[in-house]
Amino acid sequence: MSTKFFTNKGENTLLNKLEGLFHHKKPYYFDALVGFFRASGYFRIRKFLDQVSKIRILVGINVDNLVLEATSKGMLFNLNDQVTKEDFLSNIKSDIQDADYRKETEEGMLKFIEDLVSKKIEIKAHPSKNIHAKIYIFREEEKHDHGYGMVITGSSNLTEA
Repeated sequence: MSTKFFTNKGENTLLNKLEGLFHHKKPYYFDALVGFFRASGYFRIRKFLDQVSKIRILVGINVDNLVLEATSKGMLFNLNDQVTKEDFLSNIKSDIQDADYRKETEEGMLKFIEDLVSKKIEIKAHPSKNIHAKIYIFREEEKHDHGYGMVITGSSNLTEA
C-alpha cells in the first residue's frame, strides 16, 4: 500500500490529489466524511464528479447556508410531481441569475441542485455534530484482485480555502 503526504502548499494540494484520482482511477462512488462542507468546495471538485454514479457526504460540524438551503429545497423538490419540479428549477435558475454571483458559482449551484434532485448526491449531518475527521473514499464499481478503491485521510475539508 502506497502512502503519500500532501501539505496544501504550492501544487501539493488536496484539490490536485482529488483531480489526479478522479482522472486516473475513475471511481464509481465517492464518499466523504468531513467536519465542514462548503458549497465553494463542492463547486471546485464538481467538474471531476461527472463520472461518479453516487456521492455521499457526511458532515460532522457545519454546513453553510447555501448548502443547507439547496438541500432543503432539494428534499422538498423530490416530494412533488414533475410540473412542480420544473417550476422549482426555473425559479432557482432565476434566483441564481439575478443574484450577485460569479458565473462559476451560478453554474456550480445549478449542478449542485441537479445532483440533489437526481439523488446523485446525498448529504447528511451527523446528529452529534462533533465529527472533525476528513476521510475521502473512492470506490470502484466492482471489487477485483487489485483492490476496491482508495482512501485519503487528513486535515482538509471540502471548502474553497
